[in-house]
Amino acid sequence: MTNQVKTVFLLGALTGLIMLIGKFFGGNSGMVVAFFFAMFMNFSSYWFSDKIVLKIYKAREVTPQQSPQLFSMVSNLAQRAGLPMPRLYVIASQSPNAFATGRNPEHSAIAVTEGIMDILNSQELEGVLAHELSHIKNRDILIGSIAATLAGVIMMLASMARFAAIFGGFGGNDEDEGGGGIVGLIVLAIIAPLAASIIQFAISRSREYLADSGGARIAGTSSGLAKALEKLHHSSKKIPIKSNPATAHMFIVNPLSGRAFLNLFSTHPPIEERVNRLLKMR
Repeated sequence: MTNQVKTVFLLGALTGLIMLIGKFFGGNSGMVVAFFFAMFMNFSSYWFSDKIVLKIYKAREVTPQQSPQLFSMVSNLAQRAGLPMPRLYVIASQSPNAFATGRNPEHSAIAVTEGIMDILNSQELEGVLAHELSHIKNRDILIGSIAATLAGVIMMLASMARFAAIFGGFGGNDEDEGGGGIVGLIVLAIIAPLAASIIQFAISRSREYLADSGGARIAGTSSGLAKALEKLHHSSKKIPIKSNPATAHMFIVNPLSGRAFLNLFSTHPPIEERVNRLLKMR
Protein backbone atom coordinates (compact mmCIF):
# COMPACT_ATOMS: atom_id res chain seq x y z
CA MET A 1 0.00 0.00 0.00
CA THR A 2 1.48 3.36 -1.04
CA ASN A 3 1.82 6.25 1.37
CA GLN A 4 -0.71 8.23 -0.69
CA VAL A 5 -3.32 5.49 -0.21
CA LYS A 6 -2.45 5.26 3.49
CA THR A 7 -2.92 9.02 3.82
CA VAL A 8 -6.41 8.80 2.28
CA PHE A 9 -7.24 5.84 4.54
CA LEU A 10 -6.01 7.69 7.60
CA LEU A 11 -7.99 10.83 6.80
CA GLY A 12 -11.10 8.77 6.11
CA ALA A 13 -10.81 6.67 9.27
CA LEU A 14 -10.18 9.59 11.61
CA THR A 15 -12.92 11.60 9.87
CA GLY A 16 -15.33 8.74 10.61
CA LEU A 17 -14.34 8.82 14.27
CA ILE A 18 -14.93 12.57 14.46
CA MET A 19 -18.38 12.08 12.88
CA LEU A 20 -19.14 9.33 15.42
CA ILE A 21 -18.27 11.74 18.23
CA GLY A 22 -20.55 14.33 16.63
CA LYS A 23 -23.36 11.77 16.52
CA PHE A 24 -23.03 11.15 20.27
CA PHE A 25 -22.87 14.85 21.04
CA GLY A 26 -25.76 16.02 18.88
CA GLY A 27 -27.47 13.18 17.05
CA ASN A 28 -27.84 13.46 13.27
CA SER A 29 -27.40 17.23 13.25
CA GLY A 30 -24.27 16.83 15.36
CA MET A 31 -22.91 14.32 12.85
CA VAL A 32 -23.40 16.82 9.99
CA VAL A 33 -21.59 19.53 11.95
CA ALA A 34 -18.82 17.05 12.77
CA PHE A 35 -18.46 16.18 9.06
CA PHE A 36 -17.82 19.81 8.10
CA PHE A 37 -15.51 20.17 11.10
CA ALA A 38 -13.60 17.07 9.94
CA MET A 39 -13.28 18.50 6.42
CA PHE A 40 -11.86 21.70 7.88
CA MET A 41 -9.44 19.69 10.03
CA ASN A 42 -8.36 17.59 7.03
CA PHE A 43 -7.57 20.74 5.06
CA SER A 44 -5.77 22.33 8.01
CA SER A 45 -3.80 19.20 8.88
CA TYR A 46 -2.60 18.80 5.29
CA TRP A 47 -1.32 22.34 4.98
CA PHE A 48 -0.46 23.27 8.56
CA SER A 49 0.13 20.04 10.55
CA ASP A 50 3.90 20.59 10.65
CA LYS A 51 3.47 24.08 12.11
CA ILE A 52 0.95 22.75 14.66
CA VAL A 53 3.27 19.98 15.86
CA LEU A 54 6.30 22.29 16.06
CA LYS A 55 4.19 24.78 18.01
CA ILE A 56 3.14 22.09 20.50
CA TYR A 57 6.78 21.55 21.47
CA LYS A 58 7.73 25.25 21.26
CA ALA A 59 10.42 24.37 18.73
CA ARG A 60 12.51 27.32 17.54
CA GLU A 61 14.00 27.45 14.07
CA VAL A 62 17.78 27.78 14.01
CA THR A 63 20.10 29.31 11.41
CA PRO A 64 23.50 28.05 10.14
CA GLN A 65 25.15 30.74 12.27
CA GLN A 66 23.39 29.53 15.43
CA SER A 67 24.10 25.82 14.90
CA PRO A 68 26.82 25.35 12.25
CA GLN A 69 27.61 21.71 13.14
CA LEU A 70 23.97 20.63 12.93
CA PHE A 71 23.50 22.43 9.60
CA SER A 72 26.68 20.95 8.16
CA MET A 73 25.65 17.42 9.12
CA VAL A 74 22.12 17.71 7.71
CA SER A 75 23.32 19.43 4.54
CA ASN A 76 25.83 16.65 3.79
CA LEU A 77 23.33 13.90 4.56
CA ALA A 78 20.58 15.56 2.50
CA GLN A 79 22.92 15.74 -0.49
CA ARG A 80 23.71 12.04 -0.14
CA ALA A 81 20.01 11.25 0.03
CA GLY A 82 19.17 13.49 -2.94
CA LEU A 83 16.86 15.64 -0.81
CA PRO A 84 16.42 19.40 -0.47
CA MET A 85 17.69 20.93 2.75
CA PRO A 86 14.95 20.73 5.43
CA ARG A 87 14.32 23.49 7.97
CA LEU A 88 15.96 22.77 11.33
CA TYR A 89 14.41 23.30 14.75
CA VAL A 90 15.62 22.85 18.32
CA ILE A 91 13.33 21.94 21.24
CA ALA A 92 14.34 23.25 24.67
CA SER A 93 14.24 19.90 26.46
CA GLN A 94 16.97 17.78 28.02
CA SER A 95 15.09 14.61 27.05
CA PRO A 96 16.98 13.24 24.02
CA ASN A 97 14.72 12.79 21.00
CA ALA A 98 14.04 13.96 17.45
CA PHE A 99 11.35 13.91 14.76
CA ALA A 100 10.70 15.00 11.18
CA THR A 101 7.56 16.71 9.92
CA GLY A 102 6.13 18.42 6.85
CA ARG A 103 3.90 17.58 3.89
CA ASN A 104 6.64 16.63 1.37
CA PRO A 105 10.44 16.75 0.95
CA GLU A 106 10.24 20.32 -0.37
CA HIS A 107 8.35 21.45 2.75
CA SER A 108 10.00 19.42 5.49
CA ALA A 109 11.56 20.08 8.87
CA ILE A 110 13.67 18.18 11.39
CA ALA A 111 13.40 18.97 15.09
CA VAL A 112 15.94 17.82 17.68
CA THR A 113 16.00 18.37 21.41
CA GLU A 114 18.89 20.05 23.20
CA GLY A 115 19.36 16.81 25.12
CA ILE A 116 20.03 14.69 22.04
CA MET A 117 22.86 16.97 20.96
CA ASP A 118 24.39 16.76 24.43
CA ILE A 119 24.59 12.96 24.76
CA LEU A 120 25.37 11.76 21.20
CA ASN A 121 28.71 11.91 19.45
CA SER A 122 28.98 12.99 15.81
CA GLN A 123 28.52 9.55 14.27
CA GLU A 124 25.50 8.79 16.47
CA LEU A 125 23.86 12.16 15.76
CA GLU A 126 24.44 11.62 12.03
CA GLY A 127 22.66 8.29 12.32
CA VAL A 128 19.64 9.94 13.96
CA LEU A 129 19.50 12.75 11.39
CA ALA A 130 19.83 10.23 8.55
CA HIS A 131 16.91 8.26 10.06
CA GLU A 132 14.76 11.40 9.97
CA LEU A 133 15.84 12.18 6.40
CA SER A 134 14.82 8.63 5.46
CA HIS A 135 11.33 9.36 6.83
CA ILE A 136 11.27 12.46 4.64
CA LYS A 137 12.48 10.54 1.57
CA ASN A 138 9.88 7.80 2.13
CA ARG A 139 7.20 10.50 2.53
CA ASP A 140 6.21 9.21 5.97
CA ILE A 141 6.12 12.72 7.39
CA LEU A 142 2.74 13.75 5.95
CA ILE A 143 1.06 10.65 7.36
CA GLY A 144 2.66 11.17 10.77
CA SER A 145 1.81 14.86 10.92
CA ILE A 146 -1.83 14.37 9.88
CA ALA A 147 -2.22 11.50 12.36
CA ALA A 148 -0.83 13.67 15.15
CA THR A 149 -3.20 16.55 14.36
CA LEU A 150 -6.41 14.57 13.89
CA ALA A 151 -5.76 12.11 16.72
CA GLY A 152 -5.14 15.09 18.99
CA VAL A 153 -8.53 16.52 18.02
CA ILE A 154 -10.24 13.17 18.65
CA MET A 155 -8.66 12.87 22.09
CA MET A 156 -9.75 16.40 22.91
CA LEU A 157 -13.35 15.67 21.84
CA ALA A 158 -13.30 12.39 23.77
CA SER A 159 -12.26 14.32 26.89
CA MET A 160 -15.21 16.65 26.33
CA ALA A 161 -17.46 13.58 26.06
CA ARG A 162 -16.06 12.27 29.34
CA PHE A 163 -16.90 15.54 31.09
CA ALA A 164 -20.34 15.49 29.49
CA ALA A 165 -20.93 12.03 30.93
CA ILE A 166 -19.87 13.19 34.39
CA PHE A 167 -22.18 16.21 34.32
CA GLY A 168 -25.18 14.50 32.75
CA GLY A 169 -24.48 14.52 29.02
CA PHE A 170 -25.81 16.73 26.28
CA GLY A 171 -29.43 16.57 25.24
CA GLY A 172 -31.78 13.68 25.86
CA ASN A 173 -31.62 9.98 25.18
CA ASP A 174 -33.39 10.03 21.82
CA GLU A 175 -30.96 8.92 19.14
CA ASP A 176 -31.95 11.70 16.72
CA GLU A 177 -31.94 14.38 19.39
CA GLY A 178 -29.40 13.78 22.09
CA GLY A 179 -26.87 11.22 20.98
CA GLY A 180 -26.83 8.06 23.05
CA GLY A 181 -27.05 9.26 26.65
CA ILE A 182 -24.52 9.03 29.43
CA VAL A 183 -23.58 5.39 28.79
CA GLY A 184 -22.83 6.16 25.15
CA LEU A 185 -20.69 9.11 26.14
CA ILE A 186 -18.70 6.99 28.59
CA VAL A 187 -18.12 4.31 25.95
CA LEU A 188 -17.14 6.97 23.42
CA ALA A 189 -14.71 8.59 25.85
CA ILE A 190 -12.91 5.24 26.15
CA ILE A 191 -13.15 3.98 22.56
CA ALA A 192 -12.31 7.13 20.57
CA PRO A 193 -8.71 7.70 21.78
CA LEU A 194 -8.18 3.92 21.74
CA ALA A 195 -9.29 3.73 18.11
CA ALA A 196 -7.11 6.69 17.17
CA SER A 197 -4.11 4.98 18.82
CA ILE A 198 -4.76 1.72 16.97
CA ILE A 199 -4.91 3.55 13.63
CA GLN A 200 -1.59 5.24 14.40
CA PHE A 201 -0.15 1.87 15.44
CA ALA A 202 -1.22 0.18 12.21
CA ILE A 203 0.22 2.89 9.98
CA SER A 204 3.35 4.01 11.79
CA ARG A 205 5.15 1.05 13.35
CA SER A 206 6.57 -0.73 10.28
CA ARG A 207 7.88 2.58 8.94
CA GLU A 208 10.46 2.76 11.74
CA TYR A 209 12.29 -0.33 10.45
CA LEU A 210 12.36 1.14 6.94
CA ALA A 211 13.61 4.49 8.23
CA ASP A 212 16.31 2.74 10.26
CA SER A 213 17.65 0.81 7.27
CA GLY A 214 17.29 3.80 4.94
CA GLY A 215 19.03 6.04 7.47
CA ALA A 216 21.92 3.59 7.79
CA ARG A 217 22.38 3.64 4.02
CA ILE A 218 22.32 7.44 3.91
CA ALA A 219 24.83 7.70 6.77
CA GLY A 220 27.04 5.00 5.24
CA THR A 221 27.07 2.92 8.43
CA SER A 222 24.54 1.28 10.70
CA SER A 223 26.60 1.34 13.90
CA GLY A 224 26.08 5.05 14.63
CA LEU A 225 22.28 4.78 14.59
CA ALA A 226 22.36 1.49 16.53
CA LYS A 227 24.43 3.04 19.33
CA ALA A 228 22.26 6.17 19.28
CA LEU A 229 19.04 4.17 19.68
CA GLU A 230 20.44 2.38 22.74
CA LYS A 231 21.50 5.66 24.33
CA LEU A 232 18.20 7.38 23.53
CA HIS A 233 16.17 4.46 24.85
CA HIS A 234 17.84 4.54 28.26
CA SER A 235 18.16 8.32 28.56
CA SER A 236 14.59 9.11 27.53
CA LYS A 237 13.35 6.87 30.36
CA LYS A 238 15.38 8.86 32.88
CA ILE A 239 14.43 12.25 31.41
CA PRO A 240 11.01 11.91 29.72
CA ILE A 241 9.83 14.69 27.45
CA LYS A 242 6.48 16.32 28.17
CA SER A 243 4.75 14.91 25.12
CA ASN A 244 1.22 14.63 23.79
CA PRO A 245 0.27 10.96 23.20
CA ALA A 246 -1.15 11.97 19.80
CA THR A 247 2.34 12.93 18.61
CA ALA A 248 4.33 10.08 20.20
CA HIS A 249 4.60 8.15 16.91
CA MET A 250 6.62 10.98 15.33
CA PHE A 251 9.67 10.70 17.60
CA ILE A 252 12.64 8.44 16.85
CA VAL A 253 12.19 6.69 20.22
CA ASN A 254 8.94 6.39 22.13
CA PRO A 255 8.59 9.43 24.46
CA LEU A 256 5.87 7.58 26.44
CA SER A 257 8.15 4.72 27.49
CA GLY A 258 7.55 5.43 31.17
CA ARG A 259 3.76 5.16 30.92
CA ALA A 260 2.78 1.52 31.13
CA PHE A 261 -0.79 1.74 29.76
CA LEU A 262 0.17 3.86 26.76
CA ASN A 263 2.99 1.42 25.95
CA LEU A 264 0.34 -1.14 24.99
CA PHE A 265 -0.29 0.95 21.87
CA SER A 266 3.30 1.97 21.16
CA THR A 267 3.91 3.00 17.56
CA HIS A 268 7.59 2.02 17.93
CA PRO A 269 9.06 -1.47 17.53
CA PRO A 270 11.22 -2.77 20.40
CA ILE A 271 14.59 -1.02 20.55
CA GLU A 272 16.38 -4.37 20.84
CA GLU A 273 14.90 -5.56 17.56
CA ARG A 274 15.74 -2.30 15.80
CA VAL A 275 19.34 -2.45 17.02
CA ASN A 276 19.71 -6.12 16.01
CA ARG A 277 18.47 -5.40 12.50
CA LEU A 278 20.88 -2.51 12.15
CA LEU A 279 23.85 -4.52 13.36
CA LYS A 280 23.04 -7.27 10.87
CA MET A 281 23.35 -4.70 8.07
CA ARG A 282 27.12 -4.55 8.63
